[in-house]
Amino acid sequence: MGANTADQAVGMAEILFETRGKLGLVTLNRPKALNALTHGMALALEAQLDAWADDPTIEVVAIRGSGDKAFCAGGDIRALYDAGRPGGAAGRSNFGFYADEYRLNGKIKAFPKPYVALMDGIVMGGGVGVSIHGSLRVATERTVFAMPETGIGLFPDVGATWFLPRLPGYTGMWLGLTGTRLIGNDTVRAGLCDLMLPAHRIGWLIGWLAEGRWERPPEGRMLTLNTPEEGPQSELRRLAMQQQRAIDRCFGATSIAGILDRLEGANDDWAEMQVAAIRQKSPTCTTIAFRQLRLGATLSFDACMALEYRLARFCMMHPDFYEGVRATIIDKDGAPTWSPAILDAVDGEALDRAFDFDAALPGD
Repeated sequence: MGANTADQAVGMAEILFETRGKLGLVTLNRPKALNALTHGMALALEAQLDAWADDPTIEVVAIRGSGDKAFCAGGDIRALYDAGRPGGAAGRSNFGFYADEYRLNGKIKAFPKPYVALMDGIVMGGGVGVSIHGSLRVATERTVFAMPETGIGLFPDVGATWFLPRLPGYTGMWLGLTGTRLIGNDTVRAGLCDLMLPAHRIGWLIGWLAEGRWERPPEGRMLTLNTPEEGPQSELRRLAMQQQRAIDRCFGATSIAGILDRLEGANDDWAEMQVAAIRQKSPTCTTIAFRQLRLGATLSFDACMALEYRLARFCMMHPDFYEGVRATIIDKDGAPTWSPAILDAVDGEALDRAFDFDAALPGD
């Protein structure tokens, strides 16, 4: 179905805005960088959403990534690394990025019109923040979702304090501590996306939205896009249920040590992989992630975002972020030297201050 378009792309080259009929369409336009979100892109998107919220001709907003590899692979951590070196001493220069990014996440969650995220390709970190808080989250067979922040000296942010604890069982704790990647329809099963759409039909969906048919889906349904559900006795369904039971049993422990003990006691390949994944990550940020997700289950969305801003400021002044980015993005040796190197040596008092809104943070 073609849109009635007199389309004109406007805005910065790295992010494009179009009107197609009744649709406001956002395109993250840095395909060579996997559409990583820069500070400028975040500010431009916020301003455009403010304008479209007040525009009576726009009934729905959709956001997509350019190219066929990524929706958005995260924030532009290379820029944050360059701005904050050496060793986090200048990390306060990055505080503004996080303040603006998190404000954008909140505006998306509270956006007064339908906001459709076309999550085709890689969706990680900052890309999750501009998609998961929308009204409708659409996966394709190419969707690869992950929150890998603890592996670069950060914590699951962009609202993960809110949405990860609200996934089924302890799925959120599992994803947050291991950085596990979910592909395609697994994102729907986990509650991260609402429906599955073949990638080649993204253009059709955009045209359908442009015609103002958001509340008039074909044949009385919200599209016909979900892949068929397996029968209750299918092998795939049975294995998924078994894994969910294992996730809940192991990641429901009340301490990181308890999680590791349960995984190590399981004595199977899947559990061994989870232990290896956790132990590869920053011990400091793994400890942060565990605490934030336990706490986030009890907090409002706004309180979660306020906590994340404190934690982001803490991490920008901690050496693990710069070491994690160095090992992952700069030198690509995959061998970060964490400070400290083991979970038992994490400075609990420093983390207590990070979580205490009445305490001063490094850089204040």
